[in-house]
Amino acid sequence: MATLAYNYSSSLKHGAFLVISYVVLLLLAFSSSVVNGRPATFLQDFRVTWSDSHIRQIDGGRAIQLILDQNSGCGFASKYKYLFGKVSMKIKLIPGDSAGTVTAFYMNSDTDQIRDELDFEFLGNRTGQPYTVQTNVYAHGKGDREQRVNLWFDPAADFHTYAILWNHHRVVFYIDDVPIRVYKNNEARGVAYPKFQPMGVYSTLWEADDWATRGGLEKIDWSKAPFYAYYKDFDIEGCPVPGPANCASNPNNWWEGGAFQELTPIEARRYRWVRMNHMIYDYCADRSRYPVTPPECAAGI
Repeated sequence: MATLAYNYSSSLKHGAFLVISYVVLLLLAFSSSVVNGRPATFLQDFRVTWSDSHIRQIDGGRAIQLILDQNSGCGFASKYKYLFGKVSMKIKLIPGDSAGTVTAFYMNSDTDQIRDELDFEFLGNRTGQPYTVQTNVYAHGKGDREQRVNLWFDPAADFHTYAILWNHHRVVFYIDDVPIRVYKNNEARGVAYPKFQPMGVYSTLWEADDWATRGGLEKIDWSKAPFYAYYKDFDIEGCPVPGPANCASNPNNWWEGGAFQELTPIEARRYRWVRMNHMIYDYCADRSRYPVTPPECAAGI
């Protein structure tokens, strides 16, 4: 009887395991149909938006080269828009004298007057000077929230990962898993937050020597052209639009979890280190532009 009971119990456990495994597979299949994952090649999820002669595929489309010369810059964008999630790319920036150039990686709703936008803009510099990354947040048409950080490494020597996490609670800009900026949902303080409009993923390489380097004092040295930036490991995990209507509001999406609503203690230390040692401009502290501190600036991290 003991042996029979043991075998019967084992059979039940085995059957339950099979049922659970089947349910898990169904859930995985469902989630994969809702949440977009990593593309295998550039052209699976992206398209060239301008000057396709200045974008070259490398390694079978798993990496690309962007080119800027006196004839043109170039750009690309995702084929779909997304509402919440995380996007990232590995980028190797222009080496040497890159003054006057801007390499941008951003999300944009493409809705003109009421646009939402989350920006990484890499501002080139003269040889030997640090690269500056400018971030900005537009919410329902309101921007002018620039922050600038001098990078603590040479971003032209190798690839580094740049990522934007976006959920109902906050937006976080990451470099190699180090948070450099946090923009919280402060709707309770009357501050607009990007949560209604899906955004596409964009990147451009272009001439901006009227403002990019030392406020436009440093111009592009076209004798150094053409200028090259490289991209690989394109990763988009989010709710595609058009797509299932309930995806963006699903609290079970991984990016909405408790672990992504606040910085971890390690992330918070890294964040403070960046701001104390590498931040060179913060709109929150610019009294000439904002005599009264913007309400979101008082919210901290």
